[in-house]
Amino acid sequence: MDEPQTRGAAVKPADESAGGGSVTQKKELTIYLDGEFLPESEAKVSVFDHGLLYGDGIFEGIRFYNGRVFRLEEHLDRLWDSARSICLEIPVSREEMTEALLATIRQNGLRDGYIRQIVTRGVGNLGLNPAQCKRPSIIIIAATIALYPEEVYRNGLTIVTCATRRTNAAALNPAVKSLNYLNNVMARIEANLAGADEALMLNDAGNVAECTADNVFIIKKGQIFTPPISAGALRGITRSVAFDIAAELGIRITETDITRHDVFVADECFLTGTAAEVIPVIKADGRVIGTGKPGAISTRMIARFRELVREGGTPIYS
Repeated sequence: MDEPQTRGAAVKPADESAGGGSVTQKKELTIYLDGEFLPESEAKVSVFDHGLLYGDGIFEGIRFYNGRVFRLEEHLDRLWDSARSICLEIPVSREEMTEALLATIRQNGLRDGYIRQIVTRGVGNLGLNPAQCKRPSIIIIAATIALYPEEVYRNGLTIVTCATRRTNAAALNPAVKSLNYLNNVMARIEANLAGADEALMLNDAGNVAECTADNVFIIKKGQIFTPPISAGALRGITRSVAFDIAAELGIRITETDITRHDVFVADECFLTGTAAEVIPVIKADGRVIGTGKPGAISTRMIARFRELVREGGTPIYS
């Protein structure tokens, strides 16, 4: 999930909901494209690539902190699972993909930032049949990122429930991080039109699935609740980190169906995502959540997450 605003070698903190951030470009990014490192102005894909024509491909968004890639193996697991689900054969090994990813970061001289890892079906013809695409294409982009200003992490987000429902798993399983993100984009448009920071997406049953780019957690009477994967939520990597942190802090997390009412009457609410990290929510559909300020549990979750991302990961420069 997680749709960050990235561009150039230095990005000032930006609130995505405000239409993108203030960007200072020092130099062109170096992009990995099918085994080559190219300046971003020369990194191009064919107009016949089925990733462009049909959204036929997969991706991962990955963070790196302090010279280490956070939860890289989990991201690669999900990438390969997505590929298997749509019968897409990634044309390199996991070891080769790992080295390409690390080398892309090194090429851009970064220690903290965001990786967008893309595998498209590749070049075919104008027909829908993926069998026409002979070789998938791999793109890796490394950039710095600040999805929201720091004050939003201190003060909290506002969210609105959108009319666009989360895609039913029988139609397109949300477990596949595909390049077809129009469902999320339509919900994001609704959030923009409502002047909200994020949109809450419901499933066909009317229960909360997730936000457009984040998993949802609510807190009631000292316990944390979050929708199950079966509700249409992505099995987020940061979501799983939230489970680890809660266990460490001795706080119970329950996966259960959540309604809008549950969000409205929650004591606290926070979202998780690779780009957004862990971020509090203080208002939903005009209803103030809890005290209207980030609560104690959300604050502890954020603080511990920020410690964890600095403590481990796959070294980039060793």
